Amino acid sequence: MTWSHWQVPPFTTSVFFVLGVLTLYWVSYNWIISWTHTHQIKVADDTINTWYGLAYMIVFVFGIQSLIVGQTNAWEFMNFELIAITFCAYFLNVRISYFLLFPIVLVYMVFDGSLGYWQSWAHAITLMIFFVLLNLAHTRSEGFRRPIVFYFLTVIPFGGLLWFWMKLKFNFSWFTFGEEWLYLIIFEILLYIYVTMLTNDAELRLQLAKFASHDALTKTGNFAAYTEDIERLFQQSSREGRALSMMMFDIDHFKAVNDTYGHSVGDTVLREVAATVQTVVAENDPHVKFYRTGGEEFNLLFPGYDVAATKTIVDQIFTAINHLEIQSGDDVIRLSVSVGVSAITTDDKAPMDFYNRVDRNLYYSKRHGRMQITVA
Repeated sequence: MTWSHWQVPPFTTSVFFVLGVLTLYWVSYNWIISWTHTHQIKVADDTINTWYGLAYMIVFVFGIQSLIVGQTNAWEFMNFELIAITFCAYFLNVRISYFLLFPIVLVYMVFDGSLGYWQSWAHAITLMIFFVLLNLAHTRSEGFRRPIVFYFLTVIPFGGLLWFWMKLKFNFSWFTFGEEWLYLIIFEILLYIYVTMLTNDAELRLQLAKFASHDALTKTGNFAAYTEDIERLFQQSSREGRALSMMMFDIDHFKAVNDTYGHSVGDTVLREVAATVQTVVAENDPHVKFYRTGGEEFNLLFPGYDVAATKTIVDQIFTAINHLEIQSGDDVIRLSVSVGVSAITTDDKAPMDFYNRVDRNLYYSKRHGRMQITVA
């Protein structure tokens, strides 16, 4: 972080460099998450966050230190490395057991040629404690009105102590010590602001995406979500020959419920039906997808299921709803549903062909007495 390597003011260089490294991380991480979701790879986002974040920061720290390893100014990039550690431990909340953290630090000391210095050992021990306390600060700050307090109570004193060990090892001036510590504090402030802005923006986008793809009343997927998923699953089924089935149902005489008891009771009926179906799905297979695609019409997609495999879940949903009772004042509303079920076939040239066949099965149930399941 000096003129000798960058030929520009250290502060300006550091800001742009650190922001560039962090931006590259966010872009690449989001690409990986999107890729795993698109290919339905069953890896939790938190797992990817932990291992990719750790690998990314290890490569960064070792890579940048390789530029000056073994030189008399081998301390110059330490603020970059501390920012990487803060980002990894606090903002990504990567948790590493002591059995893994110590070998990583030891390998770094071997790489840096610092095993023979007691100051380096003191620095290494302080660094490991710093990492653990950053994890703790992240946990303690959750739900706290001013989480930044926990953050700075950790990064400021430990930053000073870590630079103190470097001063003893390299014997640079107290002025340099103070300058580097001040730079670190400024970088930590900028890091906090930057990541907070990114996090808030990501949360807003998630909320907007959820609003756009979920039915506000029943908390199920909406027609837009159904359309997106059926396109993807249909293409996957056509390409890979994977089974795909659909269940479609609607509530019998729902218009009469609205006309007799009012739309607020009708909304209650829709919510109760949706909650009942979601409970059945969660107990059987959470990978089954559930949508409200019309007023009282609902769809379920069964990736990997042929018609016979759907029978258990379809029957449970059918039975549960047909035994559902909704209280409205002194009256009890007893519900029933009509159901259509079918699986994708080689004759289906588009998702709408598949949808129309299931829809015909549903209306066959309705025209022939309701409260029944038609499979074809």
